[in-house]
Amino acid sequence: MTASVPPPRTHRPPRPRVVIIGAGIVGCALADELTARGLHDVTVLEQGPLFATGGSSSHAPGLVFATNPSKTMTEFAKYTVAKYSRLDLDGRWCFRAVGGLEAATTPQRWDDLKRKLGLARSWGVRAELVGPDECARMWPLLDSDRVLGGLYTPDDGLAKAVRAGEAQARAATARGAAFLDHHTVVGVERDGGRVRGVVTDRGAFPADVVVSAAGFWGPAIGRMAGVAVPLLPLAHQYAFTAPVEGVENPPEIEARRPLLRHQDRDLYFREHGDRIGIGSYAHRPMPVHLADVAEPGAEASEDMPSKLEFTPADFDPSWRDSVELLPALAGSTIEEGFNGVFSFTPDGMPLLGESRALRGFWLAEAVWVTHSAGAARAVAEWIAEGRPSTDVHECDVHRFEDAQLSPAYVADRGKQSFVEVYDVVHPAQPIEGPRPLRTSPFYQRERDLGAFFLEGGGWERPHWYTANAPLVRPEDEGAVRDPWAARYHSPLVCAEARATREGVALYDMTPLKRLEVSGPGALAFLQRMTTNQLDRKPGGVAYTLLLDPGGGVRSDLTVARLDEDFFQVAVSSSLDVEWLCAHLPADGSAVLRETTAGTCCIGVWGPLARDLVQPLSGDDLSHEGFGFFKARRVHIGHVPVLALRVSYVGELGWELYTGADMGLRLWDTLWEAGRGLGAVAAGRGAFNSLRLEKGYRLAGTDMTTEHDPYEAGLGFAVRLDKGDFIGREAVAAAAEREPRRRLSCLTLDDPERTAMGREPVLVDGAPAGYVTSAAYSTTLGRTVAYAWLPAEAGLPGTAVEVEYFGEPLAATVAAEPLFDPQMARIRR
Repeated sequence: MTASVPPPRTHRPPRPRVVIIGAGIVGCALADELTARGLHDVTVLEQGPLFATGGSSSHAPGLVFATNPSKTMTEFAKYTVAKYSRLDLDGRWCFRAVGGLEAATTPQRWDDLKRKLGLARSWGVRAELVGPDECARMWPLLDSDRVLGGLYTPDDGLAKAVRAGEAQARAATARGAAFLDHHTVVGVERDGGRVRGVVTDRGAFPADVVVSAAGFWGPAIGRMAGVAVPLLPLAHQYAFTAPVEGVENPPEIEARRPLLRHQDRDLYFREHGDRIGIGSYAHRPMPVHLADVAEPGAEASEDMPSKLEFTPADFDPSWRDSVELLPALAGSTIEEGFNGVFSFTPDGMPLLGESRALRGFWLAEAVWVTHSAGAARAVAEWIAEGRPSTDVHECDVHRFEDAQLSPAYVADRGKQSFVEVYDVVHPAQPIEGPRPLRTSPFYQRERDLGAFFLEGGGWERPHWYTANAPLVRPEDEGAVRDPWAARYHSPLVCAEARATREGVALYDMTPLKRLEVSGPGALAFLQRMTTNQLDRKPGGVAYTLLLDPGGGVRSDLTVARLDEDFFQVAVSSSLDVEWLCAHLPADGSAVLRETTAGTCCIGVWGPLARDLVQPLSGDDLSHEGFGFFKARRVHIGHVPVLALRVSYVGELGWELYTGADMGLRLWDTLWEAGRGLGAVAAGRGAFNSLRLEKGYRLAGTDMTTEHDPYEAGLGFAVRLDKGDFIGREAVAAAAEREPRRRLSCLTLDDPERTAMGREPVLVDGAPAGYVTSAAYSTTLGRTVAYAWLPAEAGLPGTAVEVEYFGEPLAATVAAEPLFDPQMARIRR
């Protein structure tokens, strides 16, 4: 599904001077994409030779597998395949679609391939499951007795990175770009918080925009600019066999058989003429210190900095596993190999975007060949047009919290990202370490109640509590049937959701990011940034959206006006903080301060919420005295709190904020008073189930910049008559047309079946959309899912199917919200 949000129509400033650091595959692709958009003053600086520069692109084996749990990464790969398939260099190919084959040798992997087939169908990648005999037909060297089946993707294939880089560089040069070899960057000039140029050992280059596409040298470039680049260089083993009987390909072709992945042993294979290339992620993580990497040579050669000495002992287990899967290799040997250096980030995703620390300094780092052209296009669109056409929040350089930027964290998580490259990773699987990193003031109390913690943004987040085991009913045990969905889930989730609907529950909402925006220009600033009318009396609360210039939904916010010039803003992530900070008025009339670390929050929700909090306060907490979507400072026992009458579970209640120093006292006060009411602690599992019953969207999951508010069902949060705001022109145009697609509510027909998210949705048997969020609803006794569907299929009553691990599950589009559509429970 492609984005329908139109590009913004704004006055364009003079075209900037752009310097790109690095002429690897990403730097070359970026120069091509920028010059194609009219930015012709582009200079690419390379410390090594052109175009086998000595970086990761120079040794990359070139395997391109498009399917990825991330829609964004799949879109990048699809564009890369499409673009490189059109390229040639002096008649030599840059991409060949030999296909891809992922073999399963364990039941767990076979199930995962069924899930990956669903991902492929969700994101528009051609794929099919094939049996052992078909796997052996595609790869005659393979022992079919060891294989349960495979996932075949006919459009995947081989990219020649150096060749594709040079082909794109030639196109960029023809439009005015300059590529300069043997220019080592020694400094980044800056002034007034903006980049001013790049200094090399052969002179200085003024610039308005500098893009670091330096690969594993990125952290060194970042240090010159005063910008943290959370990237860890690691070595990855690649070996070449001696000639193998039955493997015969002309040198100009290289390979005919599909790329083969044996992920159960962390291996991949490709043909090289009459030899086999073997890549391994099975060895120990091998971090690389830049000081130990040789400088690029004067000429292109095999002795490049990114190719370190092969360590045979690390590869020995992988060779044995290779021979086991491909018995024909027993008659061959490892003839040569190397440990190739490339980049890993804490979450395994690229680093794209402009730095807040130094305006005009951009990163295009940790991008592999598979995604190179797609990532370059996104950055080029971002620079030239103000927004990428593909949502990139998962790749944005500002997605990490400060706590996730320490060198120790980057190293620990980078190594784990390497280990997990071919692992079967559950979408809810938490990181193993470092934990705990960030905890709320209630953490010990939660542990005492048997909290099961998952992790997000470094925070420990309770998902359920074993103390609630007596509340579990027999029907809760059957809410999730299959082992995959049962992982990181418990019947306790159902019990806690029901306890919230029937009584009252305490939710730890501390990880919700909080900002204070103040000053005489605070209102004007927030009005300019958001879609809803925020000019309300002090004490008013508003739900509103952040849009990008093209009218796409960046995020949603809750804004409480606490005084004429003072607001509390609840945001979704650090990306929202960056967006708001980037647009603060230059005159200082509005000031933004994040308060998350010094404060905490408890959500008190349920029909008995008022029975719990009113006796603890001398303030009037009646509906008449403290209405819905209002904010007030009150006392709960001895604790001063900011109370917001809001609810994201669809029940009466409040968010109660106080300082971190008083947080434990607040918890204990509420807990003790709630004993007689049967109050429980409830986790994020119940929260997610309840919010889906109410149709509450999750930014970044249910809607992104690829969707406008009307498609997402959030038009009520847009006030076109309030004055100008970012994205207004585009969203006003969207309001005048019928949406082509809608975020639609589905319920599975079989109450004992479930979905997880990212599954394809079939209309008349063909993929037409995909699930964004899903959870079992205790209230309704069946799974609720939200999915993007064509507008005509998103009408209530439409029969569709959700394809779960290859099995189509009958579902029905439902009118929303499913629970309490009159909002009677919240407004009492």
